[in-house]
Amino acid sequence: MLATAAGDSTAGKALLDQTAADHPSLRKIWVAGGYQKHFVEHAASFGINPEIVQRDPDAEGFTPVPKRWAVERTDGWLMLHRRLVRDYEAHPHRPEAMIHLAMTDLMGRRRLTGENTISRRDPTPAHQSRIAGWNNRKKIGPEERRA
Repeated sequence: MLATAAGDSTAGKALLDQTAADHPSLRKIWVAGGYQKHFVEHAASFGINPEIVQRDPDAEGFTPVPKRWAVERTDGWLMLHRRLVRDYEAHPHRPEAMIHLAMTDLMGRRRLTGENTISRRDPTPAHQSRIAGWNNRKKIGPEERRA
């Protein structure tokens, strides 16, 4: 995803140049409908097939675009890591490293806990304690507390 004042096609060409140099085996990318013909031709010069993902024109209301939804979902997961919520870093390599750490954390958590998705909401019911073993403690009445 690009956040820039330049048009998608202009900024996308620079990003594509860097990505193609870093990942020569890349063959397919997903792009939004704003990318124009010259961007598609530029991608083809690297042997990359850009798939333009567009919203269904007949859809009413909120309808997630399947491939774009995967990107938005991943961004949502990254935003659960406090350091990535705001980008105040002076050098681009720092947030890149934080993204690697956040995704490593996500994969490790899924592997160790069997968790499918993460959420800001705590899945612990309100009547249960978040401290292990806390609900199993002996209930003490007011008269026993005074003793």
